[in-house]
Amino acid sequence: MFTGIVTSAGRVTRTETLESTRRLWIEAPEVTGELQPGDSIAVDGGCLTATAVQGVTFTVDVIGTTLERTVAGGYEVGQRLNLEPAMALGHRLDGHLVQGHVDGIGHLMQSIKSGEYWIMDFEVPGAVFDLTVQQGSITLNGVSLTVSDLLPDRVCRIGVIPFTYEHTNLGDLTTGGAVNVEGDLIGKYVERILTKRGESERTT
Repeated sequence: MFTGIVTSAGRVTRTETLESTRRLWIEAPEVTGELQPGDSIAVDGGCLTATAVQGVTFTVDVIGTTLERTVAGGYEVGQRLNLEPAMALGHRLDGHLVQGHVDGIGHLMQSIKSGEYWIMDFEVPGAVFDLTVQQGSITLNGVSLTVSDLLPDRVCRIGVIPFTYEHTNLGDLTTGGAVNVEGDLIGKYVERILTKRGESERTT
């Protein structure tokens, strides 16, 4: 489990495309000191396993469904990635409960600076939009964010403070830029329960 509070940003130093896997080398001195091979780490919100740790660089392998559902297939050398080690049991939960199971890819529609902060509109997958509520939580590239408004055409409006804009890769995005999207965990369970209850009532 994760919290959506990005602790640092790493950079891709090397990529290798194998038959069914994409291997990434990520330079991240702020996390490699405590990271061990086999540990889980959220990379732009996707839960991955560190397969090796060498100095300030760790390696991950991205496979199958993860390549299909996330932006990892498009990472380039030099690109900045949001990182969060797995949450330790008993630690403070500053963001919200995040599984690191990306639901799909969203896109930045516009980013407007308003005083000291940024208003960012993201088109998100329909399945995520349907379970998202105003003032609720959503995870974009691993960052726990509050939805300030829900707009037509599956657009979620987010307010981003300067610290988040500067210390995560949300500030690197340009119009049309792709992001990993994870919907609210509680919303998923509520939707599932209500759907199954409705199916049961129709059968009865």
